[in-house]
Amino acid sequence: MADNIDTPVANNDANAVPNGNDGSENNSGDKSPPPPVTPPPPEVETQEIIVINENTEELDLNHGKIGKIENLEPLKHLERLYLRWNLIKKIEGLDTLNALVELELYDNQITVIENLDNLVNLEILDLSFNRIHEIFGLDKLLNLKKLFLSSNKITEIKNVNHLTKLELLELGDNRIREIKNLDGLRTLKQLYLGKNKINKIQNLEDLSNLEILVLQSNRIVKIENLENLTKLDQLYISENGITTIENLDYQVKLETLDLSTNKITVIDNVRHMVDLEELWLNDNQVSEWSSIEYLQENKKLATIYLERNPLASDPAYRRKLKLILPSLQQIDATLCK
Repeated sequence: MADNIDTPVANNDANAVPNGNDGSENNSGDKSPPPPVTPPPPEVETQEIIVINENTEELDLNHGKIGKIENLEPLKHLERLYLRWNLIKKIEGLDTLNALVELELYDNQITVIENLDNLVNLEILDLSFNRIHEIFGLDKLLNLKKLFLSSNKITEIKNVNHLTKLELLELGDNRIREIKNLDGLRTLKQLYLGKNKINKIQNLEDLSNLEILVLQSNRIVKIENLENLTKLDQLYISENGITTIENLDYQVKLETLDLSTNKITVIDNVRHMVDLEELWLNDNQVSEWSSIEYLQENKKLATIYLERNPLASDPAYRRKLKLILPSLQQIDATLCK
């Protein structure tokens, strides 16, 4: 039987039509016309979870208009539960699912991380696109390897440094102002902090195994404090306020460097990146062809983005790039012939 979510109804009684006899008259003595009736908003009908096969190991309930997590107690063998795109407001009803290794609650209406203590075998937790303000409730999830919390309302990184098996942390599109409380996460390989309010790269010293760092769309004006990230192979710092390519001496394994949409005028300090394959510098202020000649030592460079830089207005822009850098296979969004 479906559960109904109570929806506030306007003060007007939808079943009664006003008769207009409220005693108000205009100057001619005629009665004023009755106000229009405001229809009540439609009720949102939610669906109940009904268990069919108690031995199932994977349950996909995406996009099911489910309003409550319930009736899952018989699923002792369930390992993967997908509840994306529903109407769930509270994490509950999971206490008996001890075998669960993956839980997806992406795009619901959850405000609090709670009632997860019994999921001690959980490795993947996705709570992206909800209404969460604070990170907590993860104390018992010591086997967690991937944690997705993007597109919430989180203001502070905290209560994650006990997750010593964590390999991926996604906190993009939140309200975070400072990188902190990541000490101890030595197994972390991917960190996503794009689209926040961060103004400084800092407190990454313990992340010695990090391979992917995403910091695009923040308020960063300087590349710094990356000395310990020697295994980094992808670095994304687009849409910030960076003016100089610097402090990347220890990033010799970088394959992708994204510095697009900044304020860079000169390409420099990347020659030591012998494995560099993709360099994104579109929407900057590079004007001199000497910056392109500087890249001749990067023999593996296959893709470069330089559109909407001053030098891209040169009528021979693509031909010159290919002559100076014969290894290029793609210039901006177009493959080289």
